[in-house]
Amino acid sequence: MTIPAHVPADRVFDFNIYDFAVDGAEYQAGMQQLLQGNVPEIFWTPHNGGHWVVTRSQQINEVLNDHEHFSSRQIVVPKPPIERPPLKPLQVDPPQHLKYRNLLAAALSPKAVASLAESARVLAIQLIEEFKPRGECEFVSEFAQHLPVAIFMNIVDLPEQDRGLLTGLAEIVVREEDERLRGDALMKIAGYGMQKIIERRAKPGNDLLSSIAIAKVDGELLNDYDLTGMLTLLLLAGLDTVASMMGFFARFFALNPAHRRQLIEDPSLINNAVEELLRRYPIANLAREVTQDFEYHGVCLKTGDMVVVPTALDGLDERRFEVPLTVDFNRDKPIHATFGGGVHRCMGSMLARTELRLFIEEWLKRIPDFEIKPGTEVKFAARAVATITSLPLVWSPTNTL
Repeated sequence: MTIPAHVPADRVFDFNIYDFAVDGAEYQAGMQQLLQGNVPEIFWTPHNGGHWVVTRSQQINEVLNDHEHFSSRQIVVPKPPIERPPLKPLQVDPPQHLKYRNLLAAALSPKAVASLAESARVLAIQLIEEFKPRGECEFVSEFAQHLPVAIFMNIVDLPEQDRGLLTGLAEIVVREEDERLRGDALMKIAGYGMQKIIERRAKPGNDLLSSIAIAKVDGELLNDYDLTGMLTLLLLAGLDTVASMMGFFARFFALNPAHRRQLIEDPSLINNAVEELLRRYPIANLAREVTQDFEYHGVCLKTGDMVVVPTALDGLDERRFEVPLTVDFNRDKPIHATFGGGVHRCMGSMLARTELRLFIEEWLKRIPDFEIKPGTEVKFAARAVATITSLPLVWSPTNTL
């Protein structure tokens, strides 16, 4: 393997961020091996084009909050072989970043999220009531991919019949190993989005896509290049992220009846439970590109170097959280980097929290006791984002509320 001249031998660790040993579906716990004493806290791996990895909470938050040294213009490893439209605002650094972020702000504001909460609750109840009498469901396909995706489709006013197409393409972009297939799926998502922009410019509505279609930056409508990237980001985030988180939440509750009972007996803990589970089960491997040569915690970083930031390690760092693998709904202020940090902190975090809270509230009211179906396998996949892909659950219909 080729190691750059500025990387000392004692900083090299052979680890593939996309392919490592995981026991069952405990993806986050598997990542914790990087916090062992034989692993440098900041190391270089030759996999995926060669890149640095920061492993401790302090460095994770420093990198995410320092856009001057760590740019978001490249956000995955390896770097794409061809230039693509940047996913604005995610791949734009300040000061230009805010111009594009503001275009999305109103649709994800506290007021907007509050107005969406009631429809989300109604849908959650409807979904649960449909399969509750059966005594079983496949959680991902029957719930997790319905609730958040339906809410998102409402925000952007897209037809329900397009949901399958879009979620399938998002799955390829986020988790497919073949760069060619990822690129093809990206182009299809972009093409779909641009067709909708043409329609909304001709006949705008009150949805987020219409707002973007007629929005102006520096006095001009967004050009096709900028729109392509922005719409791709919007569709990927809305169709995948919360559904992925929800799967890990449901798996935890299926395996931990005492925690279920704790929330049933004291629903006031549910908001804190959401934060604690977000801390324990992050799903994203973020990446940043070094903007200039400089020394960082004893490591010489060079312009163009890539740095991977595994958000799972922020919540599992024992220097920040006592017994980090343990889920404690009474943990004091579990502030975490699950939604990123700095200027690029996830704009949809409030909506995500709301949907996750509603899931817990309405599920435990109706199906308080459930487990993973015996003899089945919980399946997961991970690349830039980890997700539970199959979670068969069972319960006794006579014991539901």
